[in-house]
Amino acid sequence: METDTLAAAREIDFSMLALFARATLTVKLVMLMLLVMSFWSWAIIIRKHIAYRLAKREAAIFDRAFWSGEPLDELFEKIGSEPRGASERIFAAGMLEWRRSHRDDGGLIAGAQARIDRSMDVAIAKESEGLNNGLSFLATTGSTAPFIGLFGTVWGIKHAFEQIALSQNTNLAVVAPGIAEALLATGIGLIAAIPAVVFYNKLNSDSERIIGGYEAFADEFATILSRQLDS
Repeated sequence: METDTLAAAREIDFSMLALFARATLTVKLVMLMLLVMSFWSWAIIIRKHIAYRLAKREAAIFDRAFWSGEPLDELFEKIGSEPRGASERIFAAGMLEWRRSHRDDGGLIAGAQARIDRSMDVAIAKESEGLNNGLSFLATTGSTAPFIGLFGTVWGIKHAFEQIALSQNTNLAVVAPGIAEALLATGIGLIAAIPAVVFYNKLNSDSERIIGGYEAFADEFATILSRQLDS
């Protein structure tokens, strides 16, 4: 009898596609949801990795131009009305407010320094929103995917026990397929969650460093303009 049971178990297809095909509709929906979350997470990870590399490169290029000794007005004219990078947009926001704060007679309107700071702060906030866009989905996937997978597993095991009760047979050939199908949902949940958590922490740290660089530049630029205001 035991030999017959083992032989029957060996004939069962335990590939992932076969396990998915035999799963109940609820478990299939759970698996599909987790797969979509996983693919979307990887799309965000790749897109953010490329965007952050470009942002770092653009900031390095602009820093060299800013500290090259070229007059700020000439640098602003060279950038033009449509800055291409985040650092250029922050610089342009400060310079634009600086020029607007001058009266026709050449004097400065009161409160120029505060308005320049606010203009650059708004520009930094917009860039921060773009850098952090999508990271919340990674955080959500990392925190919820294991529980979604666990729900699929619990539902699958419930169905497996129902099948055992209906067949009134507890041999390996009856029990193993249902348990394997149920555990597949938890496995997919972990596959979706682990990369999401790891890369969320990495990308969030990179984003904070980039934004910190923007804020440091804005402070340095505001200090330069402050000297000109005082003079």
